[in-house]
Amino acid sequence: MRFLLDDEQREFARSLDGMLEAAATPAAVRAWAAGDHGPGRALWARLAQAGVFGLAVAEEYDGLGMHPVELVVAFIELGRHAVPGPLVETVAVAALLDRLDDTALAMAWLPGIASGETAASLCLLTPDSPYALDADAGDVVFVLAGDTVRVTESYGTVQPSADPARRLARPLGGTVLAQGSHVLQAAEHAAGVAALVTAAQALGLGRALLDRTVAYVKQRTQFGVPVGSFQAVKHRLADVLIALEFAQPLVYAAALALAAGQPDSARDIAAAKVSAGEAAYAAARTALHLHGAVGYTEELDLSLWIRKARALRTAWGTPAACRARVLTADRAPSEEQTDEADRGTR
Repeated sequence: MRFLLDDEQREFARSLDGMLEAAATPAAVRAWAAGDHGPGRALWARLAQAGVFGLAVAEEYDGLGMHPVELVVAFIELGRHAVPGPLVETVAVAALLDRLDDTALAMAWLPGIASGETAASLCLLTPDSPYALDADAGDVVFVLAGDTVRVTESYGTVQPSADPARRLARPLGGTVLAQGSHVLQAAEHAAGVAALVTAAQALGLGRALLDRTVAYVKQRTQFGVPVGSFQAVKHRLADVLIALEFAQPLVYAAALALAAGQPDSARDIAAAKVSAGEAAYAAARTALHLHGAVGYTEELDLSLWIRKARALRTAWGTPAACRARVLTADRAPSEEQTDEADRGTR
């Protein structure tokens, strides 16, 4: 299947790319990792003005409506420039509030998310994942535990992750906002949206790593010739390109499935997440190897992309969990098959 963006979507991507290129994003990432959120929040405000967060908020709450394909377009560019902050989580909170079908809650939070005034984090509280991303930088943390969602502004000690710009903290206490089976359904939808935009972010990150590595091997020489002319180097780069090219249509297909409300959209999102995450991780490993010793230095901006690739690979769905979801969905019989089997036994 071939996916082509229309002119408006391509222009949206170009405008975001140009804006982020001129915004000295690496400096904002380094400041964010050091606990200085000022440059990052300034960049956040510019993204909101460009309509990025409005793409996850319904029009009645000052948004542009839920547009999964456009969100994917935006998050590819956010990943390409390694923009810091709970971007994915804020979009996931918007998806959660939309599905809770509580007008008062939606009115309290969604206009702020759309305008960029509210940066939110979302924690799916489990024994294996007790942390919220960037709780210290956001304005509020939403915590999902079973069939209960609560909101809190309190958190424990902030600690770094594999990516220093992804700071983690345990949310503490909070006020219950909603409880019941509808929370479980809303949480599943929010997690799917988070996995989809994380996949898009990983895809953009992988593209940036590949572009930077190709440029580097063209100018680095060994034995008097560019190392990019070596067959082994070409093969490594070709493998990364193929992985990214394979992941891209899966990400757009998942966005279309989510937009159409297809029942198998969760399977498509899981396939996109594992493909994009693994492709970005392969791009990071290749970039590290082909840059040689300089690739290990924190002073090189490349490290900001390399360390983020590892974190995105497991965020909102580990490779094992995503593969299991795809396999489980493929094995499950469709309703039509079940009906035919029932008729055959009568």
